[in-house]
Amino acid sequence: MAFEVLSSGLFACVQDEGRHGYMHMGVTPSGAMDQHAYRWALKLLGDEEGNAIEAMVGLKLKALAETTVAITGANLDAMLDGEPIPIWCSFIIKKDQVLSFPKRCDGVRAYIAVKGGFDLPKIRGSVSCTPKEGVGRALQKGDLLPFTPQHTHAFSKLKEAFIPKYDHPMTTLRVLPSYQFSDFSDDAKATFFSSTYEVTLQSDRMGYRLSGEAVEGTGKEILSEAIALGSVQIPADGQPIVLLAQRQSIGGYPKMGVVIEEDCYRLAQLMPGAKVRFELDSFKSC
Repeated sequence: MAFEVLSSGLFACVQDEGRHGYMHMGVTPSGAMDQHAYRWALKLLGDEEGNAIEAMVGLKLKALAETTVAITGANLDAMLDGEPIPIWCSFIIKKDQVLSFPKRCDGVRAYIAVKGGFDLPKIRGSVSCTPKEGVGRALQKGDLLPFTPQHTHAFSKLKEAFIPKYDHPMTTLRVLPSYQFSDFSDDAKATFFSSTYEVTLQSDRMGYRLSGEAVEGTGKEILSEAIALGSVQIPADGQPIVLLAQRQSIGGYPKMGVVIEEDCYRLAQLMPGAKVRFELDSFKSC
């Protein structure tokens, strides 16, 4: 029993909470870019652990057996046999029904989970796809994603008030200052926190590259060091880079701070061209 991939769309892959505990070996955590939406997909199925397809527009799947699924994250105009269906809920998909995501309406990444998860081998404790490290690959037409058919007696739907909306004129990212924060000049900090930046086409699962007013660097050389989720690097050109799920294990650019985890998930749902700004936060306010 499995899902058959009829069309892979734009870089659909299987992810979970990530491959943690191996960064000292140079292994990225990877995992779902929007952990908030991913974990809701599991919760709506009554699962505490599992995995899900992380999909962008164009994915089309055929169920080869009846099972229970949940869809969360971006609104990609989800269809079941060509008819619109709600997301942020669990439901039964029957044998031979086709699930498709033909166009982007709000957000970038949707999560499709099955009750009990997909039956895939774990590598270092995770099924997360990380092609740059030779672990898994993007889904391709004809792939089969095996699962054990299961049903839940209680179908769930997230209340409308709690369903996130991703497309905003401006997204504010809260930043905790790093220990290198004091190395930046007052002018550099003022530029960083007062400017509007645009998500560029060079953004991916590794990190989101932004374009806007250049931030002056620290003028100091630093040794490469471990990179946390949400680290905001300021490279030589002054254009901020926010590092995300598939970030490298070490980096040598100075860091203004770290975008808080919740806001990293919102950033991961933004399209190129989206506008963001940074806001200084503190441990006390968190």
